[in-house]
Amino acid sequence: MAGILLLAEHLNGAVRDITKEAIGAALSVKEQLGGPLVVAVIGENADAIANAVDLSGVDEIVTVKMQGDHFDPHIYEECALQLGMKYKPKLVLVGHTVNGMACASAVAARVGAGFASDVLALSADAGTVVATRGAYGNKVNLEVAFPGREIVVLALRGATYPIPEGAGSAKRSTFEVDLGEASKAMLHTGYIEAPPSNIDISKAEYILSVGRGIQEKDHLPRFEKLADRLGFTFGCSRPIVDSGWLPKPHQVGQSGKVASVCKVYIALGISGAVQHLYGMKHVDTIIAVNTDPEAPIFNVATYGVCMDLFELTKELETQFN
Repeated sequence: MAGILLLAEHLNGAVRDITKEAIGAALSVKEQLGGPLVVAVIGENADAIANAVDLSGVDEIVTVKMQGDHFDPHIYEECALQLGMKYKPKLVLVGHTVNGMACASAVAARVGAGFASDVLALSADAGTVVATRGAYGNKVNLEVAFPGREIVVLALRGATYPIPEGAGSAKRSTFEVDLGEASKAMLHTGYIEAPPSNIDISKAEYILSVGRGIQEKDHLPRFEKLADRLGFTFGCSRPIVDSGWLPKPHQVGQSGKVASVCKVYIALGISGAVQHLYGMKHVDTIIAVNTDPEAPIFNVATYGVCMDLFELTKELETQFN
C-alpha cells in the first residue's frame, strides 16, 4: 500500500478551504509515503468542482458521479471504501468538519485502519505516519503513531495547513460506485443557507466571546464595542446563538467554529461546557472571567478571575476608551 487518498468537501458548487489545505498537508508527507496523491470528488457536478482541486502536486483527480451534490455520510463512506480497494492508499484524509467526522471514523472502523481526529500536524518516516493532535485538554501536543496498521485515516484541523500555490496538471478519471443500500439511508430535502457574516472565527487571532453571564440581549452592544476597541473578533457560546441574540458565525464550539489560529481568547460569562471547550481549549492564552469558581472554563484557562464581568468590563472600557 502506498499513496494518499483525499476526499474533497464542497458546498453549493464550491470547494471548501479545508480540502485545499488538506492537499497542502498531503504534499508534506507525499514523498516519504510514496505513491500518488489522489483527490476524490463526489457529487452531481463533480467535473466542475474537480477544476478547483487541480492544484500543484495532485497526481490524479477521480470524479464519482452521484445524484445531487449534498453530503450524505453513508454515500461518502461507501465511496471511500470502494475507492480504497482500487487505489490501496496508505493514508486517507478528510477535513475535521461536521461532514468529515460523519464518515471518517466509520471508514476507519470498517477497514481496521488507524484513526485520529483534529490533527494539527503530520509527518512520515520510512512509510510510517505520525499525527499530532492536542491532549490533556489541549495543554500539550501528542504525537500518535499507528503500529501494525496498513492504512491510516486522519481528520485534519482547518486553517492549519498551507494551500499549495499554482495550478496543477492532474490526471482525470471517473469511478463507478455500487452504493447498494447506502443510497437509501437518508433523504436530502434541502439546504438552508447560513445568514451572511463578515467574520470568520476560524481565522481570527484574537477573540472576545460572551456567554449567558451577560444576562440580557440588550447588553450585547456593549461587549461588541469592547471587542472592537481591543481589536478582537466578537464571538459567543452556543446559548447566545440558540437564543437568537447573535448569528451562527459568531459561535465558538463543536457545532460552531473552531478558533484554529487564535492566540488570545477572552471568555466573559462562559461556564465552559464541553461543546464550547472543543472550539477554544487549544488556544495558547485563555483569559476567563466568571462568578462561579467551579466553572469548567477555569480548567483550561491560562488566567482566570472569579468576579462580576460587568465590573471588569467597566475597567477595560476606561483603559481602552
